[in-house]
Amino acid sequence: MRPYRPAPRSRGADVGPRTGLARALSKLGYCSRSEAWALIEAGHVRLNGRLVRNPEQPVRLGVDAIAVDGAPVAAAKPVYVMLNKPRGLVTTHSDEQGRGTVLDCLEGSGLPHLGAVGRLDRASEGLLMLTNDTRWAADLLDPEVGWPKTYHVQIHAQPNESTLERMRRGIESEGETLSVVSVRRLREGEKNSWLEVVLDEGRNRQIRRILEVLGIEVMRLIRVSIGPLALGTLPKGQHRPLTAAEVAALRNPRDSGRHG
Repeated sequence: MRPYRPAPRSRGADVGPRTGLARALSKLGYCSRSEAWALIEAGHVRLNGRLVRNPEQPVRLGVDAIAVDGAPVAAAKPVYVMLNKPRGLVTTHSDEQGRGTVLDCLEGSGLPHLGAVGRLDRASEGLLMLTNDTRWAADLLDPEVGWPKTYHVQIHAQPNESTLERMRRGIESEGETLSVVSVRRLREGEKNSWLEVVLDEGRNRQIRRILEVLGIEVMRLIRVSIGPLALGTLPKGQHRPLTAAEVAALRNPRDSGRHG
């Protein structure tokens, strides 16, 4: 891993995208933005050899030299990971209430600092991606792309077709109209059912809110795929790197035949 050093610069040139110092450390994969904020305010970070305590100090990535405790910050190699998130973990780097986070599943892996791509709430399970490539993550979450996300949902009910159609048409919740792209029954028991629900947007607790309005209790909610990427047989709490083909397919959705 080579040190992050400023690029050659011609006189009067102002190359490199500008961003705040805390965000720059996060984008370089050194630590989370909140951790960077604390390091900077505590006096551990120098910018072009000068001690800086302002986390929002403008930085030109690719131009300015950043060091933490005297060590040049390295631009980490891009890493892309799939995790089967267990129930009960929050999708953050740290939690004020002391709850476990998804990063606990990566302990001892030797991976650099990674951020979750989107969220799964604490009670939800399944496919979650983590990366230090912030541009790739932003493209993946872009609403213009609209990757379909598929969930398997166990409910304490046996809904009829009329109820499923209401989910497709839309439900009013907290001033928003929430709907699903598609929903179908997977299987039924004596009192419970499993549904397959597909979304193309990421509203907060969208499926749970829809079913709550319908008076239906959610027992389990598992995300099983995002676009062409499926959770498959990855064990709960385990992670694996994405293949180069998987990374490319998610980076270039319009070229991967998802509308085909």
